[in-house]
Amino acid sequence: MKKILTIALALVMIFSLTACGGGGGGGGAEVFELALITDLGTIDDKSFNQGAWEGLEMYANEFNIKHKYFQPAAQGDDAYLNAIDLAVQSGAKVVVTPGFLFEVPIFNAQDRYPEVKFILLDGTPNNGDYDNFVSKISDNTVAVHYAEEQSGFLAGYAAVMDGYRKLGFMGGMAVPAVIRFGHGYIQGAEAAAQELGLGDGSVAINYFYTGTFEASPDIQTRAAAWFNDGVEVIFSCGGGICASIFTAAGQVGAKVIGVDGDQSGDSPTVITSAMKMLPMSVYDMIGAFYNGTFPGGQEVIFAADTDGVGLPMGTSKFNSFNTAQYDAIYAKLVSGAVSVSNDTEILPDKIPTKAVVVSNLS
Repeated sequence: MKKILTIALALVMIFSLTACGGGGGGGGAEVFELALITDLGTIDDKSFNQGAWEGLEMYANEFNIKHKYFQPAAQGDDAYLNAIDLAVQSGAKVVVTPGFLFEVPIFNAQDRYPEVKFILLDGTPNNGDYDNFVSKISDNTVAVHYAEEQSGFLAGYAAVMDGYRKLGFMGGMAVPAVIRFGHGYIQGAEAAAQELGLGDGSVAINYFYTGTFEASPDIQTRAAAWFNDGVEVIFSCGGGICASIFTAAGQVGAKVIGVDGDQSGDSPTVITSAMKMLPMSVYDMIGAFYNGTFPGGQEVIFAADTDGVGLPMGTSKFNSFNTAQYDAIYAKLVSGAVSVSNDTEILPDKIPTKAVVVSNLS
């Protein structure tokens, strides 16, 4: 009896992990060629999970390919690797993993399953041992990165060109992608201030990392305090923290800049979003697998010159900043006439001269 109960419990645990899916059910012998493993959060998180899934679904539906997403039973390298195991056992030929938390699981999975292709978004496979650090992209893996600094630049530039003078940046965890968004935002605000001929100190930027990607009352309170102190718009850069900042902005009629995907539908406070073109990058990488050009063993960066980042001008709610101005600055990013630093080490208050940046705000 004890053995039977143990087996039954194991089956329940497996079902709880595999019961999340798309592309047609989850029967025992059914094969899913394309799989996505969710990061923290849900498949409809308006951020990385959702954007990656939309790209996978787009390709799968267009070419009638069975597909499924797997939601790990817990957070952590082992749970993520277990979810990858299940995806491969379900027949996955391509596994998409959204986010830097998959760096260690993919480091192990790429060697465990050399016949499977892995698309790691926003990370590079490594062993996670910072005393004996090893990073490796095997031939069956592509590490996809984005020029967040360019997307952040466009958001900061547009905000100042649109008339905002007291800005805020709230990042989640201070990981490289978030830092690049923030540093780009400052550089964009500075560039606009220079272009408009504003005096030194004409633009003020509150700058802070929350240390989490989860919504919380503390983040809402902090955002409310900033707005009450005169901050006009906050660039909310951290997945779940956006909900807290949206709420704070809505209470006082302030504005927010979203991140990763177009968040205009999430709150009327959103004036634009600093986007990574997640769906198209996933679509392109899956297409590369099927047409025999999969860039295994490489890091691929989606930037302005590949339409990999940008603002959703069709849904943006600016006062005066228009498509012609956007196209002009975007063209300068593409041509290299405007260069944005992707340095994650330089302190944010050392970048501008026209803008004043206050960091580590309590």
